[in-house]
Amino acid sequence: MAATVTPIPHQHFKEASKFYNSPACLSISEPYILCSHQALHVAMTIDKAYIRGSMAAILSVLQHSSCPHNIAFHFLISATANASLLRATISSSFPYLYFRLYPFDHSSVAPLISTSIRSALDCPLNYARIYLASLLPSCIHRVLYLDSDLILVDDIAELAAIQLGDNSVLAATEYCSANFVSYFTPTFWSNPCLSLTFANRKACYFNTGVMVMDLDRWREGDYTRKIEEWMEIQKRMRIYELGSLPPFLLVFAGNIVPVDHRWNQHGLGGDNFDGLCRDLHPGPVSVLHWSGKGKPWARLDAKTPCLLDALWASYDLLDTSFAFDS
Repeated sequence: MAATVTPIPHQHFKEASKFYNSPACLSISEPYILCSHQALHVAMTIDKAYIRGSMAAILSVLQHSSCPHNIAFHFLISATANASLLRATISSSFPYLYFRLYPFDHSSVAPLISTSIRSALDCPLNYARIYLASLLPSCIHRVLYLDSDLILVDDIAELAAIQLGDNSVLAATEYCSANFVSYFTPTFWSNPCLSLTFANRKACYFNTGVMVMDLDRWREGDYTRKIEEWMEIQKRMRIYELGSLPPFLLVFAGNIVPVDHRWNQHGLGGDNFDGLCRDLHPGPVSVLHWSGKGKPWARLDAKTPCLLDALWASYDLLDTSFAFDS
């Protein structure tokens, strides 16, 4: 039976300004950028629900980059999405962008997904980051994963240059003051075997919306399979409630390289229920991340924006002179 093609909503986006490399940047010709060790590789998901956020995120990366022509974007899309329309949409706004689309066949992960506290978290594409090491070409050794509901206000090269040390697979912002116990159910903590998972680790919550990932180490350690094994346990006995995050915590918490909090000021979308307005955490800001239920484009359209949504709006490429489906 043929797969059903799911088109993105009929949204028109303006063409972004062209950004240029600074004189200090290395010159990488386009045919070689895909497998270049000198290129900065960024992976994101793009779908019909978040296309507007993705376009703003791309613009923010380019606008603040000192070497925008040296960035290769790798977009993960649903295997049932209209790839031609997505490619045309991205190219029309960013004619000079180097990017590739990677269809994600979610048939293998779909049976492993459990319902969570918010339906948006159950989208199979939300789990695509687990499969980056197999979706991207093997010549790509390191990638920076970004969620679609964020904007950068600093040079992405500084974040991408974070060192992972001798053994770590990924780097992300840790929050050791968060109540780590709350990310798992009483069933998990009362089980004599499962509760020992973090016994020899200083496990802290970290946000998976901004991650520097060593794909070679991921492949060598077969971490996709390790995460899937926890998802299989979840299907048998409910040990968490929050989508794709807990399996990452189960495998990596306590073993990541911590990133300065300015690189992921997350939670600006409020919680997973009400999506209320939130302020920034104290300290400097390089990434604003609208994780949570409230998305800035939705609040702006509803004419109920939060104060920080106005900052996101300055990167919004939606062309409101066209009618579009929301």
